[in-house]
Amino acid sequence: QVQLVESGGGPVQPGGSLKLSCVGSGNTFTFKAYNFMGWYRQTPGSERELIAGFFTANGGTTHYHHSIKDRFTVPRDGARNTIYLQKNDLKPEDTAVYFCNLIAAPLPEYWGRGTQVTVSS
Repeated sequence: QVQLVESGGGPVQPGGSLKLSCVGSGNTFTFKAYNFMGWYRQTPGSERELIAGFFTANGGTTHYHHSIKDRFTVPRDGARNTIYLQKNDLKPEDTAVYFCNLIAAPLPEYWGRGTQVTVSS
């Protein structure tokens, strides 16, 4: 079994920065052989959207949604099964619940419970 636990959310002013963490635990093999680990976000009434993450295929590529490119990064700490979401220059439209996601086929897709980020003055 795999568990993902997010932390680091909270209120922040526009233009500020925040760093979210997602720590994985459980089946250690999963964290050495995953296909994707990254972040989604969701606002009320909307579907979850992929905003940033790391695909391990083809030597590894990092994906960023166009709305957050150049403002967010996804550093990883493989030794601690952790992926971060470093968020800079935050905007009110970044307000959402942020979810950590892990895919390690053929295992089921895993989700964290989410952490709320509120950008407001």
